[in-house]
Amino acid sequence: MPRYLSLVQIDESNAPAEGPSPELMERMGALIEEITKAGVMLDTAGLTPSSQGTRVHWEDGKISVTDGPFTEAKEVVGGYALMQCKDKAEAIEWTKRFLQVHEEYWTVTCEVREIAEG
Repeated sequence: MPRYLSLVQIDESNAPAEGPSPELMERMGALIEEITKAGVMLDTAGLTPSSQGTRVHWEDGKISVTDGPFTEAKEVVGGYALMQCKDKAEAIEWTKRFLQVHEEYWTVTCEVREIAEG
């Protein structure tokens, strides 16, 4: 079965300073448990803020290293889910359910991409 990576993109400037609510974390935990029991979830995690990240860039034969935060980026990758699904439609359905556990004031986008094999 193909594997899919769902990249969770958030706008850090609009995310609650205190982070996810306890209720959100409870709903998220229940959904992750369901996805795992269904044999779909291979791995998932949230990421630290971009202010704690570092970008390593290659251009014109030179490496540059830049510490966060990355103010030019409106959205940053805030987490990921690695899923094994029968097809892309199933991966998208699980991703929709993930987005729906968030409160309405969150702005979250997930990019779902199949992992190239071989």
